[in-house]
This record gives sequence, C-alpha cells and structure tokens, in this order.
Amino acid sequence: MTNSNKLNKEQKQAIGLLSIGTFLEYFDLMLYVHMAVLLNELFFPKTDPFTASLLSAFAFCSTYFLRPFGAIIFGYIGDNFGRKLAIILTTIMMTISCTTIAILPPYAQIGITASWIITICRMVQGMAASAESRGAEIYITESIKPPAQYAAVAIITVFSAIGTTVAIGVGAIFTNIKWFEYDEYTWRAAFFIGASVGLIGAAARASLKEASEFANKKKLLKEQFKTNKIEWDNKEIGHSIGEFSRWTALSYFFICCARPPCFYFIYIYCSDVLKNDLGLTAGQVLSNNFWVSIVDMLGLVFYSYISTKVYPIKILKAKLILFFACIIFFPAIMDAYPNVTSVFVFQCLASVFVFDHIPATPILYKYFPVMKRFTYTGIISAFAKLLTYVITSFGLVYSTQYCGYYGIFLILVPVGILFYFSVNHFEKLDRAV
Repeated sequence: MTNSNKLNKEQKQAIGLLSIGTFLEYFDLMLYVHMAVLLNELFFPKTDPFTASLLSAFAFCSTYFLRPFGAIIFGYIGDNFGRKLAIILTTIMMTISCTTIAILPPYAQIGITASWIITICRMVQGMAASAESRGAEIYITESIKPPAQYAAVAIITVFSAIGTTVAIGVGAIFTNIKWFEYDEYTWRAAFFIGASVGLIGAAARASLKEASEFANKKKLLKEQFKTNKIEWDNKEIGHSIGEFSRWTALSYFFICCARPPCFYFIYIYCSDVLKNDLGLTAGQVLSNNFWVSIVDMLGLVFYSYISTKVYPIKILKAKLILFFACIIFFPAIMDAYPNVTSVFVFQCLASVFVFDHIPATPILYKYFPVMKRFTYTGIISAFAKLLTYVITSFGLVYSTQYCGYYGIFLILVPVGILFYFSVNHFEKLDRAV
C-alpha cells in the first residue's frame, strides 16, 4: 500500500463487496423507517395525531435501544475474530428480521403482540446495521492509506444512501399500487425483496480477506506474546493495544451525536409535517422523500470526490456552517408560506449540508487502538446515537408542540456547538502527527 490515490485490484474488490453489502443492509433497515407512515398504522393501535407522533418516535427509537449491546457483542467478535466475520453475521441477522416483518400479522389480527414483535425486529435491525456499517468503514480504513482512504470510506456511506433511496422508491411503489383487494398485503412484497437481497449480501462478503492492518497487528502481537513466553489470551490484549485520551472519546461521542437530529429532521419530522400539517398521503410522503434521498446521495458522492482534494476536517466545518445558514429560515418560511415545496427545499438543503463525520471518518478511527477499535468506536457511537435519537424523537414532539417550528433549534443548536469543538479536537490531534 502506498500513500496515493491508486488502488490495487484486491482493494477495489473489497470496496465493491463491502459497498454492495452496505447497500443491501441499508435497504433492509430503511425500508421500515420510510414506510413507517403506513406501517405504524398497521402494527400499532389507532390514536390521535399527537399520540401517533409519540408512537412513531417510539418505533423509530426502538432501532437504537439494543445498539449498545450490539456494539459490545460485535465489537468483541470484530476485534477478536476479525472484521469479516462480524460483517457477515450482521447481514444474516438483518435477513431474519426482514423476513419476520414480511410475515407478521397486523395489530387488527393479533393485537399488541404485533406491536411488540415489530419493535423487537427493529431493535435487531438496529444492532445489525450499526455493526455492519462500522465494520465496513473500519475494514477499509485498515486496508487503504490516505488520501484514497477518505473517498473509499465515504463510498460506503454513498452506498448506504443508495440503499436508502431504493428502499424509499420500493416503499413508494408498494404503498401507491393495489395488487390485491387490500393495501395491507402489497407492502409485504417489499420486505420479502429485502430478505432476499440480504442473503445475497452475506454470500458476497464470504469471499473477503481480513483487513490488512488488523491482521498484521494481531500477527505482530502474537509474535510478541510468543517471544515473551506469554500464552495468547484475548483478555490480555488490552495491555498491548495502546491508549487514547478521554477527550478523544468524548469528542468522538459528540460527533456521533450530530447526524441523528439532522436525519430525524429531514426524514421523520418533515414527513410528519407533510402528513399532519399539509395533508399528504403516506404514498405522497414517500414519493417526496424519494427525491430528497436522491439529493442526499448526490451530496455524499460530491463529498467523497472532494475528500481527496480538500482536508476532510475542513469539509466538516463547512457543512456545519452551511447547514445552519439554511435551516435558520425554516420556521419563518413555514409560518408565512406553509406548503409542500418549502418543506422539500429545506429537506434537500439539510440533506446536502448535514453535519456529521463524513468524509473524515478514517481520521476519527485513527486515534483509537487497532485491536479495540471496533469495540470502542462501536460502543461510543451506539450510546451517542441512542441518547440523541431518544432526545430528538420525543423532544421534538414536545418542543414543536409548544414552540412551533422554532422548537427544532432547541436540539439542533446545542448539538451543533458540541460538534464544532469536537471537530477542533481531532484537527489538533491530526495536525500534531
């Protein structure tokens, strides 16, 4: 591996297999998220709009409740048995949960049992998706050197966006057509498709080799243990992996907190506005979000491209500034001219300038020790996203209830400030190397 933009055949193959797998994984995960406007009505009891918003928030947050446990389990597998195994196992889990959703009877048939089963399935999907994308990003970070590394890791996110776009497109198709007498049956075909593509993803990733930096580090440690006549024990690895500061962990935590409220605003909150305030149907909301997701995807492609030409940390700061420069006008315009076009424009602007870790992900991973990288970053990210999604989901329901459209800033502004100082921390670390 050389410090250049050129990739060898093996690296290109790894990127291809991981990208395809991530696409399939996020197709499965996001299929429910973007069909929630329809499926929540099938699997949860009918209520008034405010209570429905709370149920929607609960269904969305359920995806993140078990992520800390998933981070511990798959972190252990990824750090001790390899990144490849963790990635394959998560794909299989996603396939099983998607199949369960496809055959699950609605609330009208089995009552509250349907609500619990769908919630458990969403939890399993959340566990799997979190470990899958992280495994893919770490795999590439440990297999390719900068500056090509930045674009290669960003491509994983691009394919997750493509999976999201296709999921929305499929959801829109299956909620806007009637193959049978009742709409209840048509959406199930979408989840059977998701289960099928999950199997394809697991099979494709079986041909991957282990990430080179991880494999080399593990080999070196084993040789050192052997030389010093110490029996190899995964529990003892911690004495040989190196250290990282608490400020680094805390900064990474706050950076991971950034994307959840942005995502929720773009796809969940605005969907509720379109449906409850502007009267769009579930199918119309999905069609609207489909075009937003395409803009989101094109934005990620752009960041992937410029990451090899512009220092990624600078890109993160620019996105933060541009995000708030656009969103600051959302409440005033919605109060004065509430219409579908206005919501769509702000969704697109927010999706392009969403402030998160992309494309600087490899820089953040670099400051965590290789042999515990999967576990540490996974646990920190899981707790950050769980906390932020819970606060965002339920917080926006109440903040916008009392403060109107201005309520979104009660969450976005504090997160943005913490994000800025956290990015500065990693910039100082990177400049010092």
